[in-house]
Amino acid sequence: MTPAFGLIIIGDEIMSGKRQDKHMPQVITLLNARGLSLAWADYVGDVPERIVASLQRALASSDVVFCCGGIGATPDDHTRQCAARALGVPLVLHPQAKRLIQERIQDTAQEQGLAYEPERPDNLHRLNMGTFPEGAAIIPNPYNKIPGFSCAGPSGAVVYFVPGFPVMAWPMMEGVLDTHYSAYFRRNAYLEKSVIVWGAMEAALTPLMERIEAAHPGVKVFSLPSVDHPQWGRHIELGVKGEPAHAEQAYQALRHGLNEFPIEYGPELVR
Repeated sequence: MTPAFGLIIIGDEIMSGKRQDKHMPQVITLLNARGLSLAWADYVGDVPERIVASLQRALASSDVVFCCGGIGATPDDHTRQCAARALGVPLVLHPQAKRLIQERIQDTAQEQGLAYEPERPDNLHRLNMGTFPEGAAIIPNPYNKIPGFSCAGPSGAVVYFVPGFPVMAWPMMEGVLDTHYSAYFRRNAYLEKSVIVWGAMEAALTPLMERIEAAHPGVKVFSLPSVDHPQWGRHIELGVKGEPAHAEQAYQALRHGLNEFPIEYGPELVR
């Protein structure tokens, strides 16, 4: 059975509007390209109690969850510590993470023409980025070697922790999907088809939508009203989504059912 995929975005900068979240649109794109979809998302500020609560919910599920942000080693980075609290285990320095961080420190020293000093206080502090909840596995970071980590929950959930920086997070999440979840990929196995309609109210269309869903199990019928669209003005986008063959049948039934209404049609949209 294909797992549900979730997303947790952590950071005061997102909640305050100082930065706009770019992760959710990209995660949706990565999943959709593989015939998968995002089931839910959770936004959390840098408040440890709230982060712990969000992670506990994720770990208690059976979902696959990406968690972005807060895994650095500055005072406002709480995610590693909160993950350990949510699991009830200590933080420990992961030996492979230690090696990768030291490699990164050495690479940086060479690039700057400096001596490699692993015992220098700031370099020792950088090793905190490799302290993960006991039992965690690492996630490779092709950008700068500083790894993320993953933790499993008691009901089959797996939470993958990656940095907040898109240049690091996105290749890491893509690597997770391609390495661990390729058995669930269903490329070209999803169809969303809709039509723009004018002159109808959602309440009047609801009985038709309910009939279509009841007659086509596994297909979702949707309506997206708009009052001020720059191209189509006040309208409803009415459509279906699901497995291609079933969705196509449902869409044809929907179009046939719309003949009962005195409405005007706009373009058809296929995604």
